[in-house]
This record gives sequence, structure tokens and C-alpha cells, in this order.
Amino acid sequence: MATKKTDSQTTDIRIGISDSPTELRIETPLSTDEVLELVQAALKNQTPLLIHDTKNQATLVPAQKISFVEFGSAPERRVGFTTL
Repeated sequence: MATKKTDSQTTDIRIGISDSPTELRIETPLSTDEVLELVQAALKNQTPLLIHDTKNQATLVPAQKISFVEFGSAPERRVGFTTL
């Protein structure tokens, strides 16, 4: 079984929602700078944060409900067996 390795870099995002014990986890093809710009614009203008993930599914979060946003590069996924 062969796996297809993608050369594109993705960003892993965690969004905390106020009044909710769970958080959203999204993997997006956007860079960390692009994510930061979207979050800052949503918070500044009090407009919903709209982010598309790697499967092109949209997530819409009201700016008033965002308690935190954590983002960074997603770790490389490895498939197979190896010894460490």
C-alpha cells in the first residue's frame, strides 16, 4: 500500500469557544500569517471568523464566542512501522 505525500504546508488551529468545554480543531492550507490576519480582522470588526479546512469545508465562528486561538504548523504525519 502506497501513501501519497503532499508537499504543501498546513496550519493546525485550535479555537476555544466561550461557554463550551470543547474546542474546535481545524487543519487548514493557509499559512500562520494568513490565519492571524483572519482572526485579527474578525475580532476587530466583530464579524464571524470563516476558515476553510484542508477538505475545503467551511467553519464559521462568531467573534463574540472566541475565547482563544492557538495555531502553528501541523506535524508531519508518518505512516508505517519503525524503531525509534
